[in-house]
Amino acid sequence: MARGGFPRNMGGMGNMNNMIKQAQKMQEEMLKAQESLSEQVIEATVGGGAVSVKVNGKKELIELKISPDAVDPDDVEMLEDMVMSAVNEAMRKADEAAAGSLRSITGGMNIPGLF
Repeated sequence: MARGGFPRNMGGMGNMNNMIKQAQKMQEEMLKAQESLSEQVIEATVGGGAVSVKVNGKKELIELKISPDAVDPDDVEMLEDMVMSAVNEAMRKADEAAAGSLRSITGGMNIPGLF
């Protein structure tokens, strides 16, 4: 140790400062990605166009369209299944979009709970 009790080379602190700066930059990029995702619209269609849904990147259902041809009062269950399938597919696509954004920010490093 140098006189005065402090080491001359504070390399460890420099590395820590770099890590903090990198973490702050990653946090800023993630906030931008989340904002961008919230503006993104993901669409899924099932039943040959009978049911179409749109969700945003925050996984909120923003549009649901049902073709009049898909409405059969004697088979409501089929329509319900198509709606669920379309919504689930759109949500899956939204998850994929979020994961893609996350990979580009973290360099492929898997950090649980970020999105």
